[in-house]
Order: sequence, then C-alpha cells, then structure tokens
Amino acid sequence: MKRLALMFLGFALLWGHGPEARAESQKAKELRQTNGLTAFTPAGKFLESNFVAEEMTPNVIFGTVKSFAASRKCPTAWLIEADQKDRLPSKGGKDEEFTVYLEEDCPNQVVYYVFIDQSNLTPKQWIEWREKFARSKAEPQYGDTKSKLDQACTEGCGVGAELRFIQKNGELQGKTPEAVLLQELKIAPIYDLNKRMKLSK
Repeated sequence: MKRLALMFLGFALLWGHGPEARAESQKAKELRQTNGLTAFTPAGKFLESNFVAEEMTPNVIFGTVKSFAASRKCPTAWLIEADQKDRLPSKGGKDEEFTVYLEEDCPNQVVYYVFIDQSNLTPKQWIEWREKFARSKAEPQYGDTKSKLDQACTEGCGVGAELRFIQKNGELQGKTPEAVLLQELKIAPIYDLNKRMKLSK
C-alpha cells in the first residue's frame, strides 16, 4: 500500500509540472479571461522544434520547445487566443505562423512565455519568412543573421519557433526573451550563431 501511495505521489508531481498541467490559481484564471485565452494542445511538430528568443538578431538557438516547457518549476499549461483556433492549419487554416502561450502559474506570479509557432515551415522557408519580415522593418544587419541561420540549419540546428515575448502578471518584460533565458533562467542554448558552432550540453 505504501509503495502504491508513493507511485501515485510521483505521478501527481509529474502531472503538476508537465507541459499539459492545468494551472488553477485565481490570478491565472483572471489573466486567461482578460486575454481571451483557452486551453490548447500544441502540435508535436511545434513542441519538437528548436527556437530562437530574439526577434531580429538572435545570438543563439535554444533546444526544443518541449524541453523548455519541461524545465519550468511551477505548473504549466498551453493556451491560445480563443478566436485564433479556427485559423490553425489543423482546422483548415493557412496561417504560416500563429501565437501560443505557455503559462507558468507560480505562487507569486503568473508568467506567459509567448511563442510564435512556425513549425509548418521548413527551416529554409522559416529563414525566408524572417528575411521578408526583416526587410519590411528595414533591418540592415539581417543579411549576416540570415547567413548564420543558414549555416545552423545545414548543421542540424534548424528552427521552427520563436519566443517573442515574456509577460509577468500581465506586464511585458523590458529585457529580450533571449536575455531572460540566458541570464535569469540559465537555459543552455544548443547553438551559438555568432561563433557559428554547436554547443555541448
């Protein structure tokens, strides 16, 4: 009986910290309602995608979205804007990118990691999509960034997602997501774009 209880506790702990866990605090519920968010199950392709966390000139590539979600210390849940569901490729939509939220529900704060799911693009298409966006923003340095991303792609570190924003209790953070992940959360990247090399784990 004691062994059975321990097994149940282990499953409960895993469930509470897994990427599909339901966050149930009052603050989390209020933020979901305010932002029009609803529970969502992301595609496996997105969860298995590597990601960048800087919109225009990323310095590094991080590992899979799934690994990042599993690294969070508080209960998490995946969310999406309720009116966006019909535009998903799985529902017949043709959007090349859409926004999904990883909610981390901690006792003192609710954090949203706001991802752009671009996993329906091949790594090459993803780079071309970013290039189109960069040109519209008149970004003069993007040529060098594109070259770095091209090389990472050929070395097996292609990207299919981007962490665009981080919000804490509804407030947008001043630092770039890349800076937060590297400096505060100590998330180890898998590829250094400036050195153009894979990084050991």
